Amino acid sequence: MLSDTVGNSYKTEPHPEDRVYAGVFGCIMVIGLPLNAASLWILLRRHSLQSPNAVLMVSLAVSDLLVIISLPMRIYFHATRRWPLSNMACLIITMLFRNNLWSSAFFITFISVDRLLAVVYPLRSRHLRTSSNAWKGAAVVWLFVLIMNVPGFMDLKHFKNRNNTTCFGPLDSMSATQSAVIYFQMALIVTMLAVNIICTVMVSWTLCNRPSDTAKINNKVNVMLIFAMNLVLFTICFLPVQIGLATKSFAHLTPLVCLAAVNCCLDPLLYYFSFDSFWKKKEDAIKEGEM
Repeated sequence: MLSDTVGNSYKTEPHPEDRVYAGVFGCIMVIGLPLNAASLWILLRRHSLQSPNAVLMVSLAVSDLLVIISLPMRIYFHATRRWPLSNMACLIITMLFRNNLWSSAFFITFISVDRLLAVVYPLRSRHLRTSSNAWKGAAVVWLFVLIMNVPGFMDLKHFKNRNNTTCFGPLDSMSATQSAVIYFQMALIVTMLAVNIICTVMVSWTLCNRPSDTAKINNKVNVMLIFAMNLVLFTICFLPVQIGLATKSFAHLTPLVCLAAVNCCLDPLLYYFSFDSFWKKKEDAIKEGEM
């Protein structure tokens, strides 16, 4: 999603905005790391992975932690305007950041679809909403984001003339391959946003117009908060940076990358709203995961 790694126009001294970017990434890491680590620990210890919802939440938490792992080098780069490692290391760290934002978008969409099936089609979807299918879906997501790396590694010529001051600098240009990938990613993001909107509308309609069918749902407010959070994450974190790439607004790309990384701090709210009690024991979580 984030191909913000080409350019050679930055000076060696940090610009004032670079220190802002370093501070933003630092805050995201300081807040997101303990939140996601604690969330992952609670999900694994207190909730059974026999619930498809819990499987997707664990996958999302792992995805967020992988994004956070890539932040220290971004912080160092923006604070010093120097890249101490090789160009290949820059490419790998950029792709780690980019790929796991993509996986977050997929897992958030899967969570919306899972909640849709649980609320709107609780009986007919029982054979679909299994932990086995959730694990298969997670495996497909990770495989897909890895495949999306192939064009980047095949286009290494854009990294040959790089120096130690331009790793995360703005794009100067894009190859035809990069442009095609960006447009494909834009279509994919819009499609996932549309899926989240449809899920939100259908669940909202069901909760309002079929109360007898949703009587077993303990906290309908939390259900709607999940969908509201998903839409916020897409419209604020994922969509703007993709629009920036598609419209070649490279000069303003880094602030959008900062905005995209904020999802690591917001995702833990999904874990809390997804369960009536985030601290429930495993046996209770299994029963809840059926809803």
